[in-house]
Amino acid sequence: MISLILGHKGSGKTKHLITCLNEAIETSKGNVVCVEKETKLTFDIDRRARLIATDDFEIKGYHAFYGFLAGVCAGNYDITDILVDATLRIGGRDYNELAKFLEDVYELAEAQDKKFIFTVSADKEELPASIFNFCKVI
Repeated sequence: MISLILGHKGSGKTKHLITCLNEAIETSKGNVVCVEKETKLTFDIDRRARLIATDDFEIKGYHAFYGFLAGVCAGNYDITDILVDATLRIGGRDYNELAKFLEDVYELAEAQDKKFIFTVSADKEELPASIFNFCKVI
């Protein structure tokens, strides 16, 4: 299952993500990765987590974003948790594309035994209902 942190700008999604990241670092028997659009969280996250900015790799759109996440998983089999901030800023605001992306990531997570948490700047009611077949809100 993929976890989502929902809410509009300023609702505390990133702070919640950092809390989840710190918990994952303490419980993981492998590596924890934090993905963000730009390098804004450098001083906010524990140094034991790997921080990756998608802007450094010119990731735009959900197709490229999925390929990027699959590559991260392929590059290190010891990754247990991947936490992503600013999902809509990376992939775009098309909620149907977001639903397809999250379904693909769900299949990746199941196949690779990875936990994913995404922040999404939207309310639950705004998103397609199909997303919640494989995603839970935390």
